[in-house]
Amino acid sequence: MSSESHHSSLLDTWTETSSHVFESVVAVNRAAFAAMGVEPGTDETTAPAERIQAEEDMPEWNTERTVETTEKLSVGDRFEFTKTISDQDVREFAATSGDTNPLHLDEEFAKKTRFKGRIAHGTLVSGLISAALARVPGLVIYLSQDMEFHNPVRIDDRITAECEIVEDLGNDQYRLTTRVLNDGNVAINGEAVILIDTIAES
Repeated sequence: MSSESHHSSLLDTWTETSSHVFESVVAVNRAAFAAMGVEPGTDETTAPAERIQAEEDMPEWNTERTVETTEKLSVGDRFEFTKTISDQDVREFAATSGDTNPLHLDEEFAKKTRFKGRIAHGTLVSGLISAALARVPGLVIYLSQDMEFHNPVRIDDRITAECEIVEDLGNDQYRLTTRVLNDGNVAINGEAVILIDTIAES
């Protein structure tokens, strides 16, 4: 089997697996919403972009990018996403993920730890990297992410995920440095590989 055929086979397997994972995540999210008494929209004819809140309705979000089209993507392009991590974010993430570690939810317990108070889930904080990558033009597919956690993020901290293309890997794949900053301090540092996929015409 040629390397190109092997790569295609791996990508097909990854895509099929991801589809099952996505469906499972959707089911978990629906269960979590139900547990919290929230009724998410169920109109499957509505476009995904219309089912989520528009960015202009999220005034505390801040996004930046240095390129607007996939054709102009190149090494050095940067993408950022900034938001404040709220108590509601942490509690909803705990309900959705099942991670109910008291370090994130119980202030009295957390005061007795090395952190001297509640901190946000590391995976919740790292999710801002995914949010920054969503600002890359085109259909972005996450292929890999390496991360190191350096500093905690606390409730009401305003943090920024920064991603920068450092290598064009060919075949519409790119390697990026990824980090999350909290008041100038690095909370998370790492690298990601993404694929800019094409959308089949109907």
